[in-house]
Amino acid sequence: MILKGKKAVITGSGRRVGRELVRTFAGKGARIAIHCRHSGQEAEALLQEIGGTAAGHELFRFDLTDAEELEKTAPALFADASILINNASVYIRRTIEAETPEDMAEQMTVNCMAPIRLMQYFTRYGNRPGVIINLLDQGICRPDQQSFSYGLSKKTLADATRAAALQLAPDIRVNGLAPGPVLPPVNMPGSKMEKTLRSIPLRRPVGLQDLCAGAVFLAENESVTGSILFIDCGQSLMQQPE
Repeated sequence: MILKGKKAVITGSGRRVGRELVRTFAGKGARIAIHCRHSGQEAEALLQEIGGTAAGHELFRFDLTDAEELEKTAPALFADASILINNASVYIRRTIEAETPEDMAEQMTVNCMAPIRLMQYFTRYGNRPGVIINLLDQGICRPDQQSFSYGLSKKTLADATRAAALQLAPDIRVNGLAPGPVLPPVNMPGSKMEKTLRSIPLRRPVGLQDLCAGAVFLAENESVTGSILFIDCGQSLMQQPE
């Protein structure tokens, strides 16, 4: 797939990893539909940074946990879209004993059910051939002793990625991207992730540019579907969870 001129919908793209995905795909000449929920000012600044609506980019602000709003927005969001990157995610690290029903509902909805619904809407309103990339987590390889619904939501999305790749072929390719430690958790902005980094083979964070290059590879390579690309500095090789 040649990215220049293609419309790419990137969820959760006002900041952090999503922001770098926007910059990367816009740099390849793609037209970006930026999505955000809370980071409206950051998303608006990003939209202007990449050229604004004059360059063919768009900004959509809606809540992925609101099924009615999602359905209402989908036709405009996916109009003429060739790429969907399900990046938006919620991370609440709590065990099954500590987790609240609200924690579970938010993580399962944002991390799993909403991406599945977006894949469905993409098949209905988007272009063919098309490509879907689901942001997963290297932790899908093993259980996590410290979190429950987060890991469960990402593992379910990984299974959905493979199933969708079979069911949507040959017109739509579906792949997963499983990162390791890229940025500190939102609730720990000052963390240097020292304990985690000491425990993984390459002893360093995943570079944002490396992760975005993986997304570009999955979008461009027309022979890849149903694959999960681990860009995690070797973290998925470790057998014991943190």
